[in-house]
Amino acid sequence: MRHIVGATRTPREGWIEEGLRALAAGGLDAVRVEVLAKRLGVTKGGFYGYFADREALLEAMLDAWERESTDEVLDRIEREGGDPRTKIQRAGMLTFSSDRLLPTDLAIRDWARRDEAVAERLRRVDNRRMALLREMIGTFCTDADEVEARSLLAFCLAIGEHFLAADHDGRTRAQVLVRAADLLLDRRTSR
Repeated sequence: MRHIVGATRTPREGWIEEGLRALAAGGLDAVRVEVLAKRLGVTKGGFYGYFADREALLEAMLDAWERESTDEVLDRIEREGGDPRTKIQRAGMLTFSSDRLLPTDLAIRDWARRDEAVAERLRRVDNRRMALLREMIGTFCTDADEVEARSLLAFCLAIGEHFLAADHDGRTRAQVLVRAADLLLDRRTSR
């Protein structure tokens, strides 16, 4: 009796992950079924077993990004514990310092500039991130206006520092970022 082994199908998550990599590397136009299939080493026929079309893949990619960048980050910071300042820093490191989430987040921000549905999704994600900042900063700062301002500044710093090319007058970027975090998180330093 002869045993015939069929080709192993690329899992749905493989298509999504490869789509997110393509998005992060080349923007929305880089997310093409033919290109993804080639990178995965499969034919594009398997794609249609999971997705009706490219739009369905894009929606699944957004779902995966939202889950990973909010739910999974929030679950992890709660699981690992720590004081509010530690939780803020951990959330920032998980979201904006990685080779995984940061490029995807920046690509989605660019995409959202041209697509209102993506902009609404980004708004939802950013609102959850701001809610965490407000909650954590509110534990050591009682003025509501200052909590809001610190939250906004912390979020802008986390995103914007990746676009800044300025020098820092004898200081490294890392030194300046640490000092900025000290100021935003109201950490007293002996500097």
